[in-house]
Amino acid sequence: MYQFSGKLKTFSLALILVGLVGIGYGFYSAPKTVEEAKEVIAQQASHGDSHATSHEEVSVDGHKEESHGENHASVDADHSDAHAEHVLHQLKNKPWSAIYVALFFFLGTTLLVLAFYAIQRVAQAGWSILLFRVMEAITANLVPTSIVMVIIVASAVMHWNHMFPWMAEGVFDPTSPNYDPIVDGKSWWINVPGWAIRSIAYLAIWNAYRWFIRKNSIKEDTANDGGKTYKLSYNASVGFIFLFMITETMMSWDWIMGLDPHWFSTLFGWYVLSSLLVSALTVIALVTIYLRSKGALPGVNDSHIHDLAKYMFGFSIFWTYLWFSQFMLIWYADIPEETTYFAMRFNEYNFPFLAMVVMNFVFPVLLLLNSDFKSVPWFIVIGGVAILFGHYIDIFVMVMPGTVGAQWAFGIPEISAILFFLGVFIYATFSSFAKAGSVPIGNPFLEESKHYHYYNIEHRGEGSGDHH
Repeated sequence: MYQFSGKLKTFSLALILVGLVGIGYGFYSAPKTVEEAKEVIAQQASHGDSHATSHEEVSVDGHKEESHGENHASVDADHSDAHAEHVLHQLKNKPWSAIYVALFFFLGTTLLVLAFYAIQRVAQAGWSILLFRVMEAITANLVPTSIVMVIIVASAVMHWNHMFPWMAEGVFDPTSPNYDPIVDGKSWWINVPGWAIRSIAYLAIWNAYRWFIRKNSIKEDTANDGGKTYKLSYNASVGFIFLFMITETMMSWDWIMGLDPHWFSTLFGWYVLSSLLVSALTVIALVTIYLRSKGALPGVNDSHIHDLAKYMFGFSIFWTYLWFSQFMLIWYADIPEETTYFAMRFNEYNFPFLAMVVMNFVFPVLLLLNSDFKSVPWFIVIGGVAILFGHYIDIFVMVMPGTVGAQWAFGIPEISAILFFLGVFIYATFSSFAKAGSVPIGNPFLEESKHYHYYNIEHRGEGSGDHH
């Protein structure tokens, strides 16, 4: 039985504490008045910050407008005050957005681990049985991240943060100067009650399945019911996959696309899915490698690690395909309502946007293309860290343009949010892993997973796919 070591527990709690302090600093240091926002604007202008002083920025309707970051002495006082107030809202959003990016990354990655686990059950795959308790332990992180997401949802509804522009006062009121006819046309979907109810429903469905399947998985170890418990888990997993595909797509619309309510993409749900799936597979591989090094997974061998690395490589290519498909189709069509999404990211987020593509495509190809490297743990760890950071930046670039615009930065709030959720992840995962046996001894395909090494090595060179 694995023991959650005191050192690892202390380390995770330290990460949580340091993260909370940094997050608190982010809220404390955010400007509170228009005058403070004007000081920030003046500092940016004097330092010539490239992402804060570009000559043009793209408005939400796709048209270009004069940048407020250029010569402020040449604009009138009213225009300057309006811009300063706009910047103030963006700067107030920064600590919220830092939390939101890290939260969505960790919550989404955990969710996709749960979905991958359900797929393995439905496919009745034999190779992955010895990894079931690893995946179940990782999904324990779904509970604390869901609680934080409920807080974020409540704070948005209560207008404690202003990350979702369609929630602003008067957006749906034709008599208001803030009336937005495009957003109002989508009011059947993006309205506060519907958005909040759907958000809670997503979290409830995911957590309900996670609770049920974990309970049933442990029950399988001692069940002597002719496979009824196993079949119940199978049927529940089939239902979950169906619900997951619907809720994941809707979640990507509500929680990410809703930050840019004028923009839309029919590929977006798949794109978000691919990004989170690569991250999930990478996390499974890294946690497996760590636990194996501690002797907690005696049945896991190089072939299991090799296949996890193959998944990492394959779905990295799949992510690249979807990224290029979305970008190419929008670029080719050149429709203002669509191109505004990429125009903002190329103008204001050029470096992280392009760096993300390199890290999420080039690194996996260079490190994981060779079959021999897929069985070398430290190679997978290097590639995995690069992949995770690259997909964090992917989420960063999805969220920040719609919430903070040109006022983005990667500083204490962003790093602190990562540390906080990393600490929560470590504590939740390894404490959960320690609460059950590391081997699901009641699973009928366990022997196939134990002997997977021999079949894989013997037949790999012969091109055999027979893994009976």
